[in-house]
Amino acid sequence: MKQQSLTESKINLPSTVETFVFHGRTIYIKRDDLVDLDLSGNKFRKLFFLLNTPSENYKRIISYGGSQSNAMASIAALCKRKGWQFLYITKTLSQTLKNDLQGNLASALNDGMKLLEIEHDAFEAVVRSLYTPTPDSRVGSFEGDLLLAQGGADLGAKEGVALLAEEILAWKIEHNIEHLTVVTPSGTGTTSLYLAKYMKEVAVMTTPLVGSSAYLKEQMQALERLPDNLHILETTKKYHFAKPYKEYVEVYEMMKAQGIEMDLLYAPKMLSALSEKMSEIEGEILYVHSGGTKGNVSMLERYKRKGWRRI
Repeated sequence: MKQQSLTESKINLPSTVETFVFHGRTIYIKRDDLVDLDLSGNKFRKLFFLLNTPSENYKRIISYGGSQSNAMASIAALCKRKGWQFLYITKTLSQTLKNDLQGNLASALNDGMKLLEIEHDAFEAVVRSLYTPTPDSRVGSFEGDLLLAQGGADLGAKEGVALLAEEILAWKIEHNIEHLTVVTPSGTGTTSLYLAKYMKEVAVMTTPLVGSSAYLKEQMQALERLPDNLHILETTKKYHFAKPYKEYVEVYEMMKAQGIEMDLLYAPKMLSALSEKMSEIEGEILYVHSGGTKGNVSMLERYKRKGWRRI
């Protein structure tokens, strides 16, 4: 049976641009979350280089990371459409999660992902073995395998982000915008790095979600030199990735009330960082929606248990 290719599915490009009000200021938002139902936001852009890759080029995709990763769910959806196997490596799941599969993990497993759980202490060694296979490797390396780094931080991602940059610059010209600042959050930093690379006349602002600014810079520099127009913002308050915060759900509800659903892991911190810098930004601001809303199901349950959720 012929697998449906991504080019045969409904893809909405270029993604639309809308507006929302944040702290009294009107901000544009590029709705990359609406490009594709399964491969939304920056994951669509990062995986774009595989869109027209012939299915016979690969048999299996291998990747690794957190058990509720947005990239994991997107890669699983891509593999299902392309007819590829998908092996995902993560740390041992909690019994609570095993008893109540939700969010990205449930979606990825439903799309056929094979999950390999590794003890916490051995996880890093297993990941290293993916890059330098050994005879006793738990994963193995076979012809037809493609290894994607955590979060889709791959050189191939530049193709999709270059297209995103092209769309933004065309929109900027069409609307006669002289000064533009593009804002998007960073996990691995791949999207913000390549956006800055391909839009030298535009300021690109981001904030680290996993670890410090120094760690984010390390990840970016493994791919490219940091462009001068890339600015990394920090929040006054320190936030831990994937931990619920009352102000996060407040940002979510504020956006939801304006008809836009944001993710609960990346967007709230980015918008918090933006709010601290916004008075210094001249011209227009364009926020690039990075998708990831599939994971909201499990996150909203956590907020509900804390009694912080209203919408």
